[in-house]
Amino acid sequence: MAGNTGMEQLIPIVNKLQDAFTQLGVHMQLDLPQIAVVGGQSAGKSSVLENFVGRDFLPRGSGIVTRRPLILQLIYHPHEYGEFLHKKGDRYTNFDEIRKEIEADTDRITGNNKGISNLPINLRVYSPNVLNLTLIDLPGLTKVPVGDQPQDIEQQIRNMIMTYISKDSCLILAVSPANSDLANSDALKLSKDADPDGLRTIGVITKLDLMDEGTDARDVLENKLLPLRRGYVGVVNRSQKDIDGKKDIKAAMAAERKFFLAHPAYRHVADRMGTPYLQRVLNQQLTNHIRETLPSLRDKLQKQLLAMEKEVEQYKHFRPDDPSIKTKAMLQMIQQLQNDFERAIEGSGSAAINTNELSGGAKINRLFHERFPYEIVRMEFDEKELRREIAFAIRNIHGIRVGLFTPDMAFDAIVKGQIARLKEPSLKCVDLVVQELTNVVRACTLKMSRYPRLQEETERIITTHIREREQICKESILLMNECELAYMNTNHEDFIGFANAQQTSETSSKSGRKLGNQVIRKGYMSISNLGFMKGGSRDYWFVLTSESLSWFKDEEERDKKYMLMLDGLKIKDIEQGFMSRRHVFALYNPDQRNVYKDYKELQLGVETQDDMDSWKASFLRAGVYPEKVSDSANGEEGSSEGSTSMDPQLERQVETIRNLVDSYMKIVTKTTRDLVPKSLMHLMINNTKEFINGELLAHLYASGDQSSMMEESPEEARKREEMLRMYHACKEALKIIGDVSMATVTTPMPPPVKDDWLSTGQDSPKIGQSGPPSPGGSMRKPISANVSRAPPPVPGGGRPAPAIPTRPTPAPPTRQGNAGGLPPPLIPSRPVPIVPPRMQDRPQVPQRPH
Repeated sequence: MAGNTGMEQLIPIVNKLQDAFTQLGVHMQLDLPQIAVVGGQSAGKSSVLENFVGRDFLPRGSGIVTRRPLILQLIYHPHEYGEFLHKKGDRYTNFDEIRKEIEADTDRITGNNKGISNLPINLRVYSPNVLNLTLIDLPGLTKVPVGDQPQDIEQQIRNMIMTYISKDSCLILAVSPANSDLANSDALKLSKDADPDGLRTIGVITKLDLMDEGTDARDVLENKLLPLRRGYVGVVNRSQKDIDGKKDIKAAMAAERKFFLAHPAYRHVADRMGTPYLQRVLNQQLTNHIRETLPSLRDKLQKQLLAMEKEVEQYKHFRPDDPSIKTKAMLQMIQQLQNDFERAIEGSGSAAINTNELSGGAKINRLFHERFPYEIVRMEFDEKELRREIAFAIRNIHGIRVGLFTPDMAFDAIVKGQIARLKEPSLKCVDLVVQELTNVVRACTLKMSRYPRLQEETERIITTHIREREQICKESILLMNECELAYMNTNHEDFIGFANAQQTSETSSKSGRKLGNQVIRKGYMSISNLGFMKGGSRDYWFVLTSESLSWFKDEEERDKKYMLMLDGLKIKDIEQGFMSRRHVFALYNPDQRNVYKDYKELQLGVETQDDMDSWKASFLRAGVYPEKVSDSANGEEGSSEGSTSMDPQLERQVETIRNLVDSYMKIVTKTTRDLVPKSLMHLMINNTKEFINGELLAHLYASGDQSSMMEESPEEARKREEMLRMYHACKEALKIIGDVSMATVTTPMPPPVKDDWLSTGQDSPKIGQSGPPSPGGSMRKPISANVSRAPPPVPGGGRPAPAIPTRPTPAPPTRQGNAGGLPPPLIPSRPVPIVPPRMQDRPQVPQRPH
């Protein structure tokens, strides 16, 4: 496809931009404008489009030939061929076949009797000589229906055309034949409706070679008669005889050029006429559009370049095989690991603070002060079972004899059993702390992912050290437990002694274990078993004390909703619903009495499992224990042997031992809750921190070859190369944009013209008065009707200034030609001129009357 050199010059510019942006992975959307031809029937619209593309491919003939819109997409491609949307996959390399398929598809939809359809034909032409453009060939306007055309054919075609040319991205070629009256041009009227400001409209005058002899369209082409903002371009298309004779477009352009140079009315504007000039005008519009998109593309690139600048700085002088760089990188990463680990444990703050869940030191703190006490309290809740064990111990110690005194051996046996039970929650606390420390180490070593072997080795060394310290911690805690078992210090200052234990009643004992009415926990929960209308769907602010549970509207604690006493209540888990996101537990009364209003239980919902564990631990501190699921047979046996048959003396002894055990276990539990976290901090957490700060680097050096350990991961190498490539491609794209800006020029928009003639329709010049009718007579207009060339008034006189003739006649005007204020005589169509072409620009100065 050849014939449009301007487009071919634009192709390398667009291709360079496309290549640069493709390398960047940035979508460059130029959105070049569409070009649509509008005009009357047989005005030469299809020929204008063919000339712009530079190839024959559209149907030609007399009458209405284009009966469906043709949307022609030009797509840049190394190979030249055409493809229809309704025949995907079929490639047409012969453009005569494309013309035949257009005609055949038109007939398939509209019939072969001049019918029309607004269903478009989509044709894609791939070629190395085109830009990515969309050209639209539209049916010509007609007023009288013929054949199968509907009665409202004119309105249908007008609506069809308006749907395409109303888009802001569409350039309008308003095609009018020179041998018809321009004032009646439907193309100009439609263009004015779609483009009132004339920013997108270019007038095209065809069939200049078919005007009557002695007439011309000079005033129109000079934009004096019926002016447009972008003016008019005259073209001479091939005749049907030329097309039938296979006259190619290049030869037609040469003949067109010869016509304009030889014609006396057009030779002075020949450089602004013809198909090549129309191509240049349209190509300049494409250039303008490309240049208008460059600033936004440049801004996008500059932002991307600034974002990459800091990261690329470390890669610019990077040499992967340099040992000094590897050593420096290892030291920096170990130092970073030390800082990150300390921040994670000590909570000294970091830019990457986890805002979704507890982690590191905060989670370990929760393990120490909520989870570990919860495990201990949960272990000692079964009062009934403990009393049964004390009764069996007293009776077994007395044996066959009836004991008169409370045996202290029963106290030792029960206390040792209770102390031994402290091992399990203590060891579980160690396991949980180890798990969290391992998670912290794994998170801290993620920054070493650039060097996977270093990351793996570092994590292995630290985790191995933590496992070693775990064993030492567990041995220390077991030793602590054995120390408690080895000697019962009944002289401890907090121990009540036998005398006080015997005098303390069961009620005073229970009240003695209360914490007082202190606040244990506050937080939001929802009441799950209340209906929506009763407020069950919303969260309330709960305050838990050792004696009651209160809830308020919000954390300001002003609007109290209810206060529930905790005496005699138990706690149990509620199975989570299938669609429920909340974790639910319930408070209930074992005696089946109502807990809250008419409800047997109060179901409380929280967001996470951690919140539920924390609340349950707090309820345990308040004396609300979980339900006991025990074997009914054992319960009956225990009650028959331990409770029903218990005599008053044994009952007093059991109560004494119970008070002693309770007093001593408070001491042991307090010591355990204090020493286990301290042991973990000393033997594991602080020791691991010291190991990372002092010995980790030595272990890494001793573990193997540092050069192999510091080998980059393939992903990191690719990332570095990709970053550098993107950086250089971004700079190259900016350079190309600069080159394009320098190599191309934006043509400014022409100034507005007086085009109110378009809005007045047929009220413009009275063409019929200009002389004898002829097909081209409308192109020559009386001077008095030429608005843009009205003569200036003479100051101080009552007479108008003399009119300026379009072209002087062979005989010069008389001196009294305009005397008396009479209108100038009508000037007939010009024969062969006998004065120079620009003579008409000089005004005729009338002589003063004597």
